[in-house]
Amino acid sequence: MLCKEIVKVIEAAYPKSAALDFDNVGLLAGRSTQEIHCIYVALDATSQTIEHAKAAGADMLITHHPLIFSPMKNVTDEDFVGRRVVNLIQSNISYYAMHTNYDVLGMAKLSGKILKLQNSEVLDITAEEDGNPEGIGRIGALKHTMTLKECCVYVKNRLKLDSVKVFGDMDKKVTRLAFSPGSGKSAIEPALNKKADVLVTGDIGHHDGLDALEQGLSVIDAGHYGTEYIFIEDMKEFLQKKLTGLQVITAPIIHPFQIY
Repeated sequence: MLCKEIVKVIEAAYPKSAALDFDNVGLLAGRSTQEIHCIYVALDATSQTIEHAKAAGADMLITHHPLIFSPMKNVTDEDFVGRRVVNLIQSNISYYAMHTNYDVLGMAKLSGKILKLQNSEVLDITAEEDGNPEGIGRIGALKHTMTLKECCVYVKNRLKLDSVKVFGDMDKKVTRLAFSPGSGKSAIEPALNKKADVLVTGDIGHHDGLDALEQGLSVIDAGHYGTEYIFIEDMKEFLQKKLTGLQVITAPIIHPFQIY
């Protein structure tokens, strides 16, 4: 199957128009006319990921986070981003990124499903699809009221994590949970507006956590990777369902840092 035919299938479900204005999604490197036999799916296009894709015999790499985000004035091996782009092209691997368009049309619904939220709705509306609101994250009710400590254990179990960072009183009762995968500073205000008791997200800094807590919102920081690696398996299932006959290989789940 040609690369452009695969792109057409992806964008029928996750159109680039759903991406937020700041984003860079789509085919970012390679040839649209390339014949594709094997796709490698990962969260980030790191040097290690590219080497794994090469070793797997992949001729297409699909990631959630775009390798090329800021404008590039040149593409050479003298820059750590440029080296990866050169490596992809020299290795004849077409590279496709689907970021906030997937966040809006895939990740949000998936996150609510994983945490088993009841009567869930979009947390931060950014678009409308067939008359229905779409956007970043989900908010809904837990199956039953928990203490914040119990909620931390629940989140760790559902996301298969070893640890989370918490802002809040561990004995506080929580019922209404907001989940915004990835970097969640911007999710604090929507979570407060929609009366969440606790926000599960990633990349929460010291001041952001304290400010949320001051306004009555507890925060469980499960990490950027910890809340978004769910993309990998979900995308594999999508591709295998839509593109029969193609081999789809996924990157191993390896968290980018350790807590010692």
